[in-house]
Amino acid sequence: MTPPGGRRPDQGTVESLYPFLYAGTSDPDAVLDQVRASTVAKIAEIAELRQTVADRDAGRLAECAAAAAARFQAGGRLFAFGNGGSATDAAQLATLFLHPGAGGAGANWPPLPAFGLANDTSVLTALANDIGVDVLFARQLAAFGTSRDIAVGLSTSGNSANLVRAFDEAARRGMLTIGLAGYEGGKMAELDSIDYLFVAPSSSVHRIQEAQTTTYHVLWELTVAAYQQARS
Repeated sequence: MTPPGGRRPDQGTVESLYPFLYAGTSDPDAVLDQVRASTVAKIAEIAELRQTVADRDAGRLAECAAAAAARFQAGGRLFAFGNGGSATDAAQLATLFLHPGAGGAGANWPPLPAFGLANDTSVLTALANDIGVDVLFARQLAAFGTSRDIAVGLSTSGNSANLVRAFDEAARRGMLTIGLAGYEGGKMAELDSIDYLFVAPSSSVHRIQEAQTTTYHVLWELTVAAYQQARS
């Protein structure tokens, strides 16, 4: 929808994402109808994307979870990392393993050692200021990572230079490496240092991150289930 004056909003702006807010209409019912249509369309997009990932990667997710469970069983730890919104997802992933929950399905699940490498602002700012942002995660993996551990990197584009360096460092240390990316995987799809790469094939950052959230929640649940089965 073209707003008053005939100017089309630039792609990626709030105006382009929610044109009904800028349509100049004074009809609340018409605006609500557009809001509903927009919401339904977005729900359909994410449902389709999640199904695409599930159809393509269900078997590999189970295989990856079994490999991660074996690392935990051997005394390993999980290190998760990403930039921006992906840093938030990395922190949540680490929290899922550390604190499965006080109720519901995770009530009796064991906590497993996991760390978000974007959480320590002192470390991040020191590395960024003294060396550069490209080493933010690689340096931490060099300090803490062992061949028993797991490295999980999240990126919507798949092109983050500091993730590429982190995966290379993790692979040199024999860590199990897991990547989550969007679009077609970006540079992460070209790496030999990633053991398991799960791509949400979309050009929408919003849909990519929603699909990645589902992916790492499934990976977490499968890993804990495999870990418990191995211990029983």
